Order: sequence, then structure tokens, then C-alpha cells
Amino acid sequence: MSLAPSISLPSRRFNTLPLAIGLFCLLWSYAFVAGKIGVTHCPPLILLAARFSLAGILILGVTLVRGEAWSLSWRDVAIFAVLGIANNALYLGLGYTGLQSVSAGLGGLIVSANPVFTAAFAVLLLGEGMTWRKASGLLLGIIGVTLIVWHRLSVGTDSLHGIVFTLAALASIVAGTILFKLLAPKGSLWIGNGVQNLAAGIALTPVALSFADVRAIDFTPSLIGAFAFLVLGGSILAYWLWFHLLKVCGATAASAYHFLMPPLGMLFAYLVLGEHVEARDLLGIIPVALGIYLVTRPAKSVA
Repeated sequence: MSLAPSISLPSRRFNTLPLAIGLFCLLWSYAFVAGKIGVTHCPPLILLAARFSLAGILILGVTLVRGEAWSLSWRDVAIFAVLGIANNALYLGLGYTGLQSVSAGLGGLIVSANPVFTAAFAVLLLGEGMTWRKASGLLLGIIGVTLIVWHRLSVGTDSLHGIVFTLAALASIVAGTILFKLLAPKGSLWIGNGVQNLAAGIALTPVALSFADVRAIDFTPSLIGAFAFLVLGGSILAYWLWFHLLKVCGATAASAYHFLMPPLGMLFAYLVLGEHVEARDLLGIIPVALGIYLVTRPAKSVA
């Protein structure tokens, strides 16, 4: 049996777009909690290098065992490798470093500003139009995230050092989103995701071995469970869904689904990690929600 039919399985199983979006949001949101658990028991760069390398080996190994024909040109391989640096190595490398000193809820919230900045760069680089409605949405999104970050800093809940790393992670995933739409790689998204993960693992491994202490790894059931989820649910399934949504929905609309991450991320962080959530944090989501609605709402057709 070839892999091609099985790779289309997510499309058949999740044959409606809302289900695919819902699964993606659940996986992506919980990944912040799993990542927070992981970095408390393992240096972040070692955790990520192992995660990406294993995910890449599993994806390409399954492809080889199932006998799927290689569908990527050398150009596509190079593009997915670059995307691996932006979407995996830089985005999660910076983000997990930030998670050492910020809460999982705040980390998810900052990254949820992805739609705002993606929409802005989509205007400049992808030819998408800018209207007063989109401009207002961008401003509201920035204000909402700024309010929550300022509140967290003022009460000493999260560190400025960690927030800076998380903001840099946000810039990386925005760059990766725009690059994916701009360069438009062809071929199997499944194989492309394998290339992306393997490239990120190769890039991070020497850095992790140079700057992180392997002896600091604390092998616990929590670490093993978090690592298993991050490899299977995060790097393999969630990223496959992310690229699928980018192709089907476009950069701005697909990125808008990231707004669903803050309430889900805060809920998971509260239930699993016991992180405290204040009313002011939840109020800060309102301008972000309104901003993303304005940015992503389809324009009315003119008769």
C-alpha cells in the first residue's frame, strides 16, 4: 500500500474544514503546555533537537517503508529546509527559551498575534489589499497583546527576558508563514514536513550540544509524555495541518486561527499546570479578537 492514499487520510477523516481547524487549534494550544513541561525537565535546545530529528526520521522512514514516490524537486527540498529553520529551529528554539521564564498562557498569547503581523506583511509581499478595516484590526491586535504583556510585567508574573525571546519567536513564525506562501513549494506536504523537521534537527543539534548540558536532563514520566506529544501531535500532525490550512485558506485567514490559541492555551495551562489567570488577562484578549475579526473578515461583494 502506498503512502499517498494514507497521507490524504486526514483530508478524508477530517472532511470538513471546521474539524481540521479545531484539531489544529487543540494540538497547537496544548503544545505550549507540553513545551512548558518539557523545558522544566530538559534544556530547551536539547529537547527540540531530539524532537525535530525524531519527527523527521519517523516521517521520512514511514514514507520509505510505504514506498511512496519522492515528489519534491531540489528546489522544494531547499524551500522546506529553509522553512524548517524559520518555523521550527528559530520559532520554537526562541519560544522554548522564552518558556523558561514566561508562562505557557502568555507564550501562547504572544504567538497568537501572528495573524496581525502576517496580514501586514501579506500586503507588502503577497499583494493582499490593505483597507481601513484591516489597518484598524492590526492596531487593535497590537494594543491587546501590549496590554497583557505590560500587565504581566507590572505584577512580576513573567520576565522581560523571556518575553523578548517569545516576541522573537513570533517574528520567526510570521516569516515562515510568508515564505511558505511566497515561495510556494510543490509536492507532498507530508514529505515536506519531514524535510522541514530533519533540517531543523540538523541545525539545532550542534548548537544544543555546544551550549546545553546533557546531564541536566531529568528523565521523568512527565518529560517522556510531553516529548511524545510534541513529536507525534506537534511536529508531525499539527504542522501537517498547518501547511494544509495555509494552502487551502491562504496566509491571512489561516493565521487567524491562532487567535483561538490564547483562551485554549490559558485553559490548558490552568488545568494542567495550575497557572493563575486574571481577569485583566482575559480582557486583553478582547481587542485582539476584534482586531483579528476585522483583519480576516471577507470584504462585502459589490453588486
